[in-house]
Amino acid sequence: MPEIVKILKLIAPLVAAILVGNWFLSEVKKARATNQPRYRPYLSTPGILIILAAILIPIIMWIIKK
Repeated sequence: MPEIVKILKLIAPLVAAILVGNWFLSEVKKARATNQPRYRPYLSTPGILIILAAILIPIIMWIIKK
């Protein structure tokens, strides 16, 4: 039973990353189809989530190691 919990703890963030990634990709496709600027998908909700994750994860890891 503890192994199943470990596996679920590993799978949950991967599934979340896949969902946000697909959401972001759909925003990119929508922006390309309507000839919007290339930065436009980064101003959408999934783009902001990805940017925040890229900025906050290293900061949190740095704080934890201190």
